Amino acid sequence: MVVEPSSSHFTDIRSSGTDPCSRGFGNTVVVKAYPVGMVPAMNNVNVEDEGDSRLEPYVGLEFDSADEAREFYSSYATRVGFKIRTGQLYRSRTDGTVSSRRFVCSKEGFQLNSRTGCPALIKVQRRDSGKWIVDLFLKDHNHDLGLMEESPPTSQQRKAPLETKSVVKVSSRLRTKTKLIEEVEDGRPSASGIINIKRLKRDGDEMLSTVEPFSGLEFNSANEAYQFYQAYAANKGFRIRIGQLFRSKLDGSITSRRFVCSKEGFQHPSRLGCGAFMRIKRQETGRWVVDRLQKGHNHELEPQLELHKKSLSASKKLLEEESGGLDNEDIFQITTGNVVKRNRENHIGNDWYRVLFEYFQTRQAEDTSFFYAVEVDHGSCMSIFWADGRSRFSASQFGDAIILDTSYRKSIYLVPFATFIGINHHRQPVLLACALIADESEEAFTWLFQTWLKAMSGLHPLSIIADQDKAIQQAIKKVFPRAHHRFSLWQLKAKEREYLNLIEPSIGYEYEKCIYQIQTVDEFETAWNMLINRYGLIENVWLKEMYEKRESWVPAYLRNTFFAGIPLNENIESFFGTFLNAQTALVEFVSRYERGIERRREEERKEDFNTYNLQTFLQTKEPVEEQCRRLYTLAVFKIFQKELLQSYGYVGFKVYEEGAITRYLVRKGGNDNEKCLVTFNASNITIGCSCEMFEFEGVLCRHVLRVFQILDVRELPSRYILHRWTRNAEFGTVHDFESTRSSQELKALMVWSLRETASKYIEAGAASFEKHKLAYEIMREGGRKLCWQR
Repeated sequence: MVVEPSSSHFTDIRSSGTDPCSRGFGNTVVVKAYPVGMVPAMNNVNVEDEGDSRLEPYVGLEFDSADEAREFYSSYATRVGFKIRTGQLYRSRTDGTVSSRRFVCSKEGFQLNSRTGCPALIKVQRRDSGKWIVDLFLKDHNHDLGLMEESPPTSQQRKAPLETKSVVKVSSRLRTKTKLIEEVEDGRPSASGIINIKRLKRDGDEMLSTVEPFSGLEFNSANEAYQFYQAYAANKGFRIRIGQLFRSKLDGSITSRRFVCSKEGFQHPSRLGCGAFMRIKRQETGRWVVDRLQKGHNHELEPQLELHKKSLSASKKLLEEESGGLDNEDIFQITTGNVVKRNRENHIGNDWYRVLFEYFQTRQAEDTSFFYAVEVDHGSCMSIFWADGRSRFSASQFGDAIILDTSYRKSIYLVPFATFIGINHHRQPVLLACALIADESEEAFTWLFQTWLKAMSGLHPLSIIADQDKAIQQAIKKVFPRAHHRFSLWQLKAKEREYLNLIEPSIGYEYEKCIYQIQTVDEFETAWNMLINRYGLIENVWLKEMYEKRESWVPAYLRNTFFAGIPLNENIESFFGTFLNAQTALVEFVSRYERGIERRREEERKEDFNTYNLQTFLQTKEPVEEQCRRLYTLAVFKIFQKELLQSYGYVGFKVYEEGAITRYLVRKGGNDNEKCLVTFNASNITIGCSCEMFEFEGVLCRHVLRVFQILDVRELPSRYILHRWTRNAEFGTVHDFESTRSSQELKALMVWSLRETASKYIEAGAASFEKHKLAYEIMREGGRKLCWQR
C-alpha cells in the first residue's frame, strides 16, 4: 500500500550542482521555472542580480515536476517566514494518475490548535507535455509571518528515511513505493496533521501504536486510515478487513469507507457478526476523517497480535499514485514473505446474502427455471447472479443485443446492483438477468459473463453495451470474443465534459460534429485528423486513447453492428426506474424488485394486447405496407411506416451497373447533403445501404425502400423482416439466427421457445377442469404427431 506523499517525501529534486538552470541563493534553491510559452534564457544570467522578485510565485510559472514546484514554494516560504506542507491532490478519471497538487501553509485547516485556517497556497496542474504549471496562487496569510531560523530539509534529507528494510514485494508487477511512517507523540497527531503508526522499540521488537481512534480523527488518505486501524486492531487483539464503500453521485469517486473486524458478517463459519468498525469520510480538502466508530466486539480478543513490518507493507500494495487508493485493489495476507491468500474487496453488505438466498429458494419452489449462482473466493461469498424463468426465455429471444447496466457506480450506493437488459419485439426494455457485483475487478466480471453463459444455455450476445473500464473490456474479450462491445454513453459524456474543457472550451462544437454528425468511417478519419491538427492535439493522451478505441464508441463504426436500435446519442433508462436503485435498503429490496418487474411485464402485456387488437391505418397503397402491418408488432410497424412515408421525398439515380450488381445514389429532393448509396444484387435479391440502418436496427431504411419502388419490388424478401420484431417473436421458429448461431445455441433457442409455449398451455389449462381436459388433449395430439414424424 502506498500512502499519500506528505510534505517531506518528494524525491528527485534537481540541485544547483546538477542542473545548469538552477542556482544557489543563500540557503534556498532556485528551480528552473518560467512562464508558459516563454523560452528560458538563463544560462548567462546572474540570479543574484534579479532581485528577490525572482522567488515570487505567480500564475503561469512552470516546473518540470510537482517536486520542483514544492521545492520552489518551500524556498519562497522560508524567505517570507512560514512553513508549508502538501495539501489536496486531484486525479485523472481516465488512468488515476495525479493531475494537480496543492501546497499549503502549515497553518491551513483547523485540525490542530496551532492551525488558523490559513488560505495561502499554490496549486500546480500537470499539462499534456508533462510540465506542471501554477494555476492558482493565494499569497495572503491570516497569521503573523517571521523569518525562519532553519531552512527546510533538502530533498536528499527528505529521501533518507525511506531507506528502510520493512518493504515487502507483494508482486513483481508492483513498484515498491513507501511513505515514511511518522511518529505520533504522546498519543496526539504530529505537527504535520498526519495520523500514523507510532513505532517504538521494546526488547528489539517493533511495537504498535497505542493511539485510540476517535470521531474527528483525520488522515491524509484512506490508505493511512487503513494502516492506522490495522495497527490499532493488532494492538487490541483482533484483525480487520475492508468493508462497504459509498460513492459520489456526481463523478462516482469514493466518498466514504468502512474498515471492519474480520469477524463481521456470517458468510464464513469463523465469522460471528461482530459490529466493531471504523468509518472514514472524505472531506472537501481531500483528507479523510473518522465519522463513525464502534469499538465493542461480540467475541473475545486475542492476546496482542504481532504485526510485522511485512504486514504493514501489505497495505502499501494499494498504490495511491497509480490506482487512487483502495479502489479496485486486492489485499494480500503475507506470512514469512510468501503470498498465501488473496482477499478481494467486497462491496456487498453481509446481510444481503442471507436475505437473497432465502428469496431465491422461495422462487425456485415456484419457478423451476429460476437460476442463481454465487461466486466464492477462498471460502467467502462474492458476486451473485440470478434470473427467473421468464428472463431466461426472454434472453433466448432477445439476448442478441444486451446492456450491462452498472450505473449504480454513478452514485453513493448501498448495494452494487447491476442488470442485464435486452430489447423485446415491442422495442421495450426487458429484464434478462440481475447481479450484485462484489468488486469491479476483471475476475468479478469474467465470472459474471461465464455465469450468464451457463444460465442462458451458452447463448453469446452479438453486441453488448457496457462501461469502458479495462476490467470489463478484458472480461468481454475473454468470455464473449465475438461480441461487439459498445461503451456506455453516460460514461463517455462525463469524460468528454471533463477533458474537452481542459483542452479548449471552443473545441466542443467541432468535436460533436466530428463524432456524431458524420456517417462513414472515411469521413470520420478525415475530420478527426483535421480536428487534432487544428488544435495541436496529436500528443494528447486522452484523445489518443479514445481514437484507439474508436470502434467501441464512434457511431460511424457502430452502425454496421446489430444493437436492436438502442440509440447512440441517448442515455439508457434504468429498467427499474424509481422502484429500485443503488440506495435501496435491504429491507425494501425484494419487494421493490418484484414490483418493478411486475410493472414492466404489465407494460409488455399491454403492448401484446394492442398489437393483436389494434390496427394502424395504412398510409399508402403499397403492398409492402400491408405485408409489414400483418407481420410486425405495432411499435416496429410504426417505425417502418415512417421510413416508407419518408421514402417518397427521395429520388434515386443509377450510378453503377455491372452484371447483377447495381448501385443507386439516393438523395433527398432538393438537398444534396443528405444522400446515401444503395447497392442491389439481383442474383440473390440482397440489398444494402450506406446508412446501415438495417444492420444496426433490423428495419429497412427509406433509401432501400425508395430503390425497391424503382425496381417495382412489391413485397420485402423474408430475410429483411427479422423474426425478433414480429408479432409471434416469442414463439415459432428462430430462423433469424441460423447463420450466426452455433448448433448448441440454436438448440437452446428451440428448447426455450417450446418450454415457454408449453408453460402457457399449462397455465391456461390449470384454470378449470374443462380447460385442463382441452389442454391435455391438445398436448397429447401434438405428442402423437411428433412421434409419428420420427
